Formats: sequence, C-alpha cells, structure tokens
Amino acid sequence: MSFETFIKKSLRQGLIREQERSFKGMEKMIRRAYEEIDAAKANMKIDQGVAFTVTYTAMLHTGRALMLFKGYRPSDGYQHKTVVDFAANLLGEKYKSLTQRFDIMRRKRNIFTYEVSISFSETEVNSALKSAESFIGTVRDAIGSEDPQHKFKF
Repeated sequence: MSFETFIKKSLRQGLIREQERSFKGMEKMIRRAYEEIDAAKANMKIDQGVAFTVTYTAMLHTGRALMLFKGYRPSDGYQHKTVVDFAANLLGEKYKSLTQRFDIMRRKRNIFTYEVSISFSETEVNSALKSAESFIGTVRDAIGSEDPQHKFKF
C-alpha cells in the first residue's frame, strides 16, 4: 500500500489525525530518544527488561517525531501500533527489517509491561539498542533529505 493510501485509510479509521508541524516538538522527541538510549545503556547491568523497555520508548519517540514532521499524530486506541505502521509505510521496503524489528520490540515491551512473563538477555538488549540507534539515524536522515534547511540543534 502506498503511503498516501495508508494515510487516507488511517484518517478514515480514526487511527491518526492531522497535527500542526512543530520542529521544536520534533526535536524534543528526538533529543529525548537519545537520552533514553543513554538511560538504557546505564541500566543494562541493573535490569535488562527496563533497558529494553526504555530502548523501545526511544524508538517510539522517534516514530512520533516522524509523524509530527509529516503533520500527523496517533489518535486514541492503538497509538504504539499506529506509530510503527506509520514509520513502516513512510520509510518503505528499504527499511522493512528495521521497522519489523520496531514492531517486534513493541510486542515484547507490551508483554513485559502487562504480563512480566518475559525476560531479556544482554545480547537481545544490545541488539535492540543497535536497532534503536539505527532507527533514530534513519529518521533524522529522512527528515534532513525532505527538509534540508532544517538542522537539528544537537
């Protein structure tokens, strides 16, 4: 499905709504994502579940920044899934494995948050951290290539 078709369908289903573009808001979300990466790394030896969850949250904030850049925000209901689907549809096939990883992390974070019946290895958290760092870089590049005049202030 094309990105335009995804947007029309998501608006019709009430999954997203239009939002005024805010570079300041977008920058705050991406800056927060970097802080969350640092926090996740600091928590690795203490609690790998927390480190994984914070890493996922970094990706979520980055995905929300991407939505804000395009002038949208998720609506009530399936916000996390909507952010993942938005990023997957916008970034396309080239980044399919990265957005699939984002979705897997979303589901695992959900199990950890609501059921606490899952544990994470150091290897899995390190892999999640690499995915999150790659996702943040990909989103920054996508924003920069679409709007070369916008420069992040960090």
